[in-house]
Amino acid sequence: MSSVPDSSPALSLRPKGAAEAVLYDSVEQLSDASDAASVLNICTEAIHRLGIRGHVHWRPTSEPSDPTALDLARDAQGLRTLVLDDPGALDPVLRDQLAWLGRLVTSRLRQQAETSRLYEAISRLALAERLQRALYAIAEQAGSTHSMPEMMRSLHAIVASLMYAENFFIVLYDASTGTVRYPYFVDTADPQPPLPEQDIPLQDIHHSLTWNLLKSSQPIMGSMPELMRQFEGHFELVGPACEHFLAVPLLRDGRVVGGIVIQSYRTDTHYTTQDRELLGYVAQHVQTALERREAQSELEHRVADRTAALRAANRVLRQQVLERQRGERLQTALFRIAELASAPEGSDDFYAAMHRVIGGLLYARNFYIALLEEQGQRISFPYSVDEIDGVRLAREPGCGATEYVLRHGTPLLADRAAFDRLAEQGECTQTGARSVCWLGVPLRWDNQVKGALVVQSYSPEHMYDARDQELLTFVSYHVSNALQRKHGNESLKHAYANLERRVTERTRALALANRDLREQIAERERVERRLKYETLHDSLTGLPNRTFLLQRLEHSLQKYQHDPATLFAVLFIDLDRFKVINDSVGHLIGDDLLFQVGGRIRACLKTRDIVARLGGDEFAVLLGNVESQATAVQIAERIIGELQVPFRLGAKEVFTSASIGVTIAGPHYQRPEELLRDADSAMYRAKDAGRHCTAVFDDRLRYEALSLLEMEGDLRRALNRREFVPFYQPIVSLEDGRTVGYEALLRWRHPERGLLSPGDFLAVAEENGSAENIDWQIFEQVCAQARSLIGDHGFISFNVSARHFRSPDLDQRLLDLFQAYQVPASRLRVEVTEHTLLENPAQVKRILANLRAHGAGIALDDFGTGYSSLSYLHQYPIQTLKIDRSFIVEMEHAGGVAVVRAIQVLADSLGMQVIAEGIEEEQQRQALLQIGSRFGQGFLFSHARAAEEWLDAALATTG
Repeated sequence: MSSVPDSSPALSLRPKGAAEAVLYDSVEQLSDASDAASVLNICTEAIHRLGIRGHVHWRPTSEPSDPTALDLARDAQGLRTLVLDDPGALDPVLRDQLAWLGRLVTSRLRQQAETSRLYEAISRLALAERLQRALYAIAEQAGSTHSMPEMMRSLHAIVASLMYAENFFIVLYDASTGTVRYPYFVDTADPQPPLPEQDIPLQDIHHSLTWNLLKSSQPIMGSMPELMRQFEGHFELVGPACEHFLAVPLLRDGRVVGGIVIQSYRTDTHYTTQDRELLGYVAQHVQTALERREAQSELEHRVADRTAALRAANRVLRQQVLERQRGERLQTALFRIAELASAPEGSDDFYAAMHRVIGGLLYARNFYIALLEEQGQRISFPYSVDEIDGVRLAREPGCGATEYVLRHGTPLLADRAAFDRLAEQGECTQTGARSVCWLGVPLRWDNQVKGALVVQSYSPEHMYDARDQELLTFVSYHVSNALQRKHGNESLKHAYANLERRVTERTRALALANRDLREQIAERERVERRLKYETLHDSLTGLPNRTFLLQRLEHSLQKYQHDPATLFAVLFIDLDRFKVINDSVGHLIGDDLLFQVGGRIRACLKTRDIVARLGGDEFAVLLGNVESQATAVQIAERIIGELQVPFRLGAKEVFTSASIGVTIAGPHYQRPEELLRDADSAMYRAKDAGRHCTAVFDDRLRYEALSLLEMEGDLRRALNRREFVPFYQPIVSLEDGRTVGYEALLRWRHPERGLLSPGDFLAVAEENGSAENIDWQIFEQVCAQARSLIGDHGFISFNVSARHFRSPDLDQRLLDLFQAYQVPASRLRVEVTEHTLLENPAQVKRILANLRAHGAGIALDDFGTGYSSLSYLHQYPIQTLKIDRSFIVEMEHAGGVAVVRAIQVLADSLGMQVIAEGIEEEQQRQALLQIGSRFGQGFLFSHARAAEEWLDAALATTG
């Protein structure tokens, strides 16, 4: 398609005339025009520059043309015409130029129309391709072997690929039971999603959006206000309110069987009619996939039932076959026993052959033969096969079941109950492993009982009966005859064999002793080498351990002390977020990660450098012969960069980083442990700096460590000396400045540093575990000073931190303290922060409720700086809200005033008292009075002062 008319070559070179210059500029502008409006503006400008009067505009083709107007061009669809109204008299040359411009405009409009059609076609093609891929994926899920939760997650991902579906759930409706179930539910704002297998009566969600969807069988879309108007009188909000809502029903034979719902909590994301139609189309395929999965599950159940029936029939048939085979085996066994009685086989082969014969007749997995020796003073077991008692040693006769058969000369068939009865009668006790069923028959020759033939079962599946006893008794007669013959023959053989064996054994004894000695020496040396290696190396990574590293550090330190030019450095490496990785992917993958980390660190070092694993996710590196501190830092940065590369652990890709502390050798180091200690401190400094970086140990860190140690010692001594005291800041009436109460604040009267505020020492106290003891000293002093400070009017509030609420008896301890100092609970208030309410809500609520029931006041401190959840005000017995000073400072702005006013209105509506903190200026007091606040505290009224100062001031006033 030509973009310009045939006469365009005449303007290929810029003309020199004014009119030609105008047309030339118009050609260039039209080539860049993107839409019809741009074309209109270009033509208007060209007409004006040519000095032609009139107005250029678009006229719909359906309207009649004006004879005085000049048609310049027509759009590609023929729906409108570009017209020049009232151009006046035009000379032929100018008219030809306008006609040429009109042809150029027509050509450009055709190009624009064609481009627009191409873009629309591409967009439609892309949407169709995405939809086709989604439908293929849904069909694939229907036939996959994934579990139902996995299939639901896949369907969620498929819908999310077509539209915004971060909040997505599927509801299934059973009209026969009137219940609904949510097999899949993902909602970022709902803290209590329904369980996948929980059946919920439809009446429980009466008039909810889901109820309206199932009852109307029609798609639902809109914002909350729109839906409230649409279902006026039939709408109740269940769950959190969303910004926009879209739901389509799942239909089967025209009946509603469920629905698909997506929600948006974002103000910039709303659903369109196209999204509704697209989700409705996708829902049809999702319903098909669910039905196919249900049909597949039902088919599997039917196949399993049919298989069970066939298995039962087959079991009966096999039983009949086994009965026939047993009869045949019995006949064959009788012939085989007769053959064995005269066969020249050895005793071991004879016993094994007899075991096989008997095993063909009855269950004989556990089988042994017992014989009396040495005129009945010893029982031996020449043959024994047992799944539990692998070896049966010869023993003296006792009170066992074998001895019972030998003593009475009669068969014994007994289960556990029978053994218990025999044991009560003192006849026998079962020795060794306790069997479920035991069968033994005597072996007789020369009219004497010479032994016993025994089979036993350890499983209830194999129980012996009288038939088995008769069969084994019959077999024992033939075994006895064979044993009698073989016993005589083998006695002579054993005599010759014993003599020959003794000679052979004595000949081999020396050679075996020498060989054993050499092997023991070699094994001892190998074990010593192995133990030495394991003592100095980590079993997981194979790297040197702490002991090995300390040995090398000591060697390097001695070398440095003799020659300070041999500078060395120690790097202490700790992986960031390793516990998160271990908890999320498992310890096996965590161990694999540690192994690979050790390899990467080793790859960043020279051959003579040492990398060791200290334990957990901590590694240390000894860098020998470093030129300066900068060299050690450069190597540490190289290790950090290497560990930043993702780790491939099986099918997972894991990311981690490291924090590294660096210590350089110096004259003040005397022991290798000191180097590791300072490198560890520098590593924690790197973690405090944001992790994934390097920190070098310097004098400031050494001073901080010493200061921390000194502070911990001072804290413990201060507890013993009771140096912690409460200071009281008054809470006043904003209207007249009258003191209505006090807040007790912690102070430390340090003997050397003077008066310290909590910010100077409380963090250290919390870390070493002394903070709770400090608080209880303050609580005790507050109770002791309360009556003299406030008398019978006013109150004192004190702060109770979250750690105290971990003790279930906190309320009782406080109440006992109030009673011990005879302070009415109504004169004391407990101040808690929003963070305290979150740690153990049930226990905190119980403790606060008990204190409130005994009259103590409950104040929520720093309200507005935390989560500011309104549920706190309903769930907990809060009496007073304390507005944080940050809001008071911002009251010079309109927004700050609005926030304070909102808190005041909220508290008034709930009947709560409001106290504004941090009032420092008169303007702030006036602003609070205008809002309606009645009470406050801050430097405007007074700083916190000791109880003695307040009492002296009160005496001076009354005097």
